[in-house]
Amino acid sequence: MRWRSIVPLVVLGLLFGAAAGAVAVFVPWLPPADAKEADRIHFVFWFTTIICVVIFALVAAVIVYSVLRFRAAPDDDSDGAPIHGHTGLEIAWTAVPAALVTAISIVSAIVLAQSGNAGSDRLVVNVTAQQFAWSFEYPQYGNLTAGALHLPRDRPVELLITSKDVIHSFWVPQFAQKQDAVPGAVNKLVITPTKNGTYPVICTELCGLGHAVMRSEAIVVDRTAFASWVKQQQQAAKAGPGQAGLAVYNSNGCGSCHTLAAAKSTGKVGPDLDKLPADAQKAGKPLEDYTRESIVSPNAYIVPGFSANVMPATFAQLPKDQLDSLVSYLVKSSQKGS
Repeated sequence: MRWRSIVPLVVLGLLFGAAAGAVAVFVPWLPPADAKEADRIHFVFWFTTIICVVIFALVAAVIVYSVLRFRAAPDDDSDGAPIHGHTGLEIAWTAVPAALVTAISIVSAIVLAQSGNAGSDRLVVNVTAQQFAWSFEYPQYGNLTAGALHLPRDRPVELLITSKDVIHSFWVPQFAQKQDAVPGAVNKLVITPTKNGTYPVICTELCGLGHAVMRSEAIVVDRTAFASWVKQQQQAAKAGPGQAGLAVYNSNGCGSCHTLAAAKSTGKVGPDLDKLPADAQKAGKPLEDYTRESIVSPNAYIVPGFSANVMPATFAQLPKDQLDSLVSYLVKSSQKGS
């Protein structure tokens, strides 16, 4: 091939490469990387993307050049020249893709190994999913439980993720990782946040009617602020029944599905808990009995306008002291709001 024939091919390659590169770079495909693991994952993404852009530019340039350079005249019905093949070209287009795929595999394996290593200074958090809420337990701090994921910045966190009912999936976009929550299994996910902020915790596995509202927050603060939060939560857990009931309410994600003015929750999946006295009267039961039954056996009475089998029956497994605190808190809060 003469040089003057190669020049159009090179120009086409540069044009296609520039176009594909612009699409890759200037469109914000990825959220900000606010964790060490996210930086590594983004590196793999761009490493692979650059390879793809180069291959796309080369293939597109050859195709367009061939169409323009070797097209037949409208009245040319003759057969093309017999071509046996080119052994060197065939070796090249086999060896080069094999080398590129191997390179991607090696880079991915290294990143996977690095991202799965939490180290010895890790914070362990038990993440439990259930329809339609997240709860987070800190075994290193006396099994402190919260409805939002509080994390210290620049400290590796090992999330041990499971589910009480169906399959859910844990995802924080800025941390660039997803992990399924599977009943009867514990899946590990390591995150090392690098920036303070409040991030959405999203369920990305269709898990039922309330899937769209199964959200919580990951709140990243510096280590001093995290220690202060832990101390405050431990003191609240030892406080009176009102504070203890609110802690149980928040830690079990009740606010994701219910409205309760005292807890500042505005969920719409389930009945308005400020109307508990009126609902108990409709059900013909004492308020406290109705409230307890609605938690441990949610299908015993369905508030008009809502569907059965939406609220899971797993809350019947709450420890007695937590259940008692929650019932007391709901009864008193609803009476104040009515």
